[in-house]
Amino acid sequence: MATVNRRIAASIEGDFVVFLIGARINRLSKLPKYLWFANTMPKMIKELEGRPESGFLGSERLGFTTLVQYWRSMDQLIAYARDRDRTHYPYWVRFNKEIRSNGDIGIWHETYVVRAGEYECIYNNMPLMGLAKVSRHVDAVGRNTTAQGRLGSTDGSDAPVGVDGEEPAP
Repeated sequence: MATVNRRIAASIEGDFVVFLIGARINRLSKLPKYLWFANTMPKMIKELEGRPESGFLGSERLGFTTLVQYWRSMDQLIAYARDRDRTHYPYWVRFNKEIRSNGDIGIWHETYVVRAGEYECIYNNMPLMGLAKVSRHVDAVGRNTTAQGRLGSTDGSDAPVGVDGEEPAP
């Protein structure tokens, strides 16, 4: 993956949703029985990537068992999860029939609704990833040089600070 060798920030219009989801294999000896489970998320992501109208903006894998997803709205995330004609629903039913709370595989998710302008991010010498991969990326210049500036601070606390308290080079 090519890196963007300058400081950039992500820019996205309106509210959006960050959905973290993961799994944990608690009993490795049971893994062969549940190999179907390992294939569920890639199938869902492929389906979502082919349906921009779903509200799915993209995803980023964090390690082997955790995924960050970005959605346009909470309503669209829930609509996908409950849509009986989409990939997620039958796997959700199967998980609850075969695994449920038997302890073999743990699943978790966290959902965050991010209001317009109430986020901050910076990337430097990185490939496009995270929010910058699923939205517009902009050069981190002007007000975008500090976390406070990216969050829209107007109290003067957003003066750039470099190494040893010196102002960073432009």
